[in-house]
Parts: sequence; C-alpha cells; structure tokens
Amino acid sequence: MAERVIYATYDDDHVLLDGAKKLVADGVHITDVFSPFPIHGIDPVIGVKHTRLGIVAFLLGLFGLTLAIIGFRYFMIHDWPMNIGGKPNFSLLENYPSFVPVSFELTVLFAAHGMSIIYLLRNKTLPGMPADNPHPRTTDDRFVMEIRLSDNAGFSSEELHQKIKGTDIIEIEEKDYVVIK
Repeated sequence: MAERVIYATYDDDHVLLDGAKKLVADGVHITDVFSPFPIHGIDPVIGVKHTRLGIVAFLLGLFGLTLAIIGFRYFMIHDWPMNIGGKPNFSLLENYPSFVPVSFELTVLFAAHGMSIIYLLRNKTLPGMPADNPHPRTTDDRFVMEIRLSDNAGFSSEELHQKIKGTDIIEIEEKDYVVIK
C-alpha cells in the first residue's frame, strides 16, 4: 500500500521551525522532521508526545539495584561469607554501607545500557538496519519536513504545495511512500 508524501527541504533549522509553526497554524499536520541534529522546540510544534523512556530507565535502574542486593546477599552473606576488615558477615544490613558504591554502579549500568538498547529497538536503528530518512543529506546539512496527504485530507496536493512554498523552502518533492506492515 502506497500513499503520497510531500518532502519540503530547508537549509536552516530556524527557517524550518518558523515554517512548521506557520504550517501548523494554517491547519497542516506535519508527520515528521528529519535533521542532522535535534531542533529544539520542534516537538511541541509538530505534536510529538513525550516518551516513556524515563519510566523505563527508572525500572531498569530498580532492576539493577535489586540484582545487586540479591547478589551481595547470596555471594557475601550466604554462599561464601568472608570477614573483611572485621565487618560482620552474617547480616546484609550491617555490611550494606560497603556495598553502596557497587549498588550505585549496577543501577547506573542497567539503566544506561537498557535505555540505549530499548531506544535502538524502538526506533529500529540497530546496526545494519537500512536508514529511513527521505533525503541522504539530512545527515549532513539539510532539514526535511514530511507531510502525508492522508493526514491532511482537508487540503488538496496543490493547496499544500502553495502553503509549503510560502515557508522559504529550498526544494519540494512529492512521491509515493510504501507502508510496510
């Protein structure tokens, strides 16, 4: 199944941001923006929702902390108790102050690595996967705005072209976008 998509190319991020504000004010729905670096302030303009990555990071950190505590209890108290520096070896709570740095490090390790892996999986940007950017120069110096005609049913293609041309674009291109499910 293919649908028509308009790609508007800009050479400056501020021009794209101003153009996006103008188009959204005119009632145009912008599907996505591709850029070589993050454009601050574009998310609320085009309606991108906040992610739940922070919640996932907290849960992964809790998992790392829990794994650290279970590991300390098993290795240092239950399985092979050791008297290191005169510390008692029969209670986790009495020994826990010496385990705080390692607990912190495991919490950060699980949160950071887990967030990275989940981010790559969610965005389908794992190594070896094909790029999904419409213009090869969006990784260098071009900024591309994607507008799908199916999301803007109230406008004809010509009306959208006229509205986009009023936003200081470099080039405009309309082509078929194949939706793979």
